[in-house]
Amino acid sequence: MVTRPTPIACSALYTGSEPIAQARHLTRRFLAEIQDVHLLPVSDRALHLVELVVSELVTNTRKYAPGPSRLDLEVRDGCVEVGVWDSNPNPPALLPPDPLRIGQQGLGIVIGAARTFGIERGPTGKRITATIPLTDD
Repeated sequence: MVTRPTPIACSALYTGSEPIAQARHLTRRFLAEIQDVHLLPVSDRALHLVELVVSELVTNTRKYAPGPSRLDLEVRDGCVEVGVWDSNPNPPALLPPDPLRIGQQGLGIVIGAARTFGIERGPTGKRITATIPLTDD
């Protein structure tokens, strides 16, 4: 029998009015555990990028999705996969860069920061994923 390593992951369900700060705090605790408990290296760059991606994606769920949302963080293949599910099935719009526009830049920031980015539509919403390498290439 082949044994698989235990996944390094955490999730949180948000039902509406929780501040985005809770998602960032969970992310910081998760990244600290990766280093302190699992002894995996995490660069300062990765710490900041993962927190930024979480902040942008969770903010979008609060602004554009009417119901609950879920944040998933998992270590896979030397990366942190950030997954955010929400109840709005419509994919987010990537607007062209506009230096005069205030706001609505978050999706472009996420795509630029991530090694991979994806959107999966489902019967009850969508899941957006972004992966960030744990260490600098």
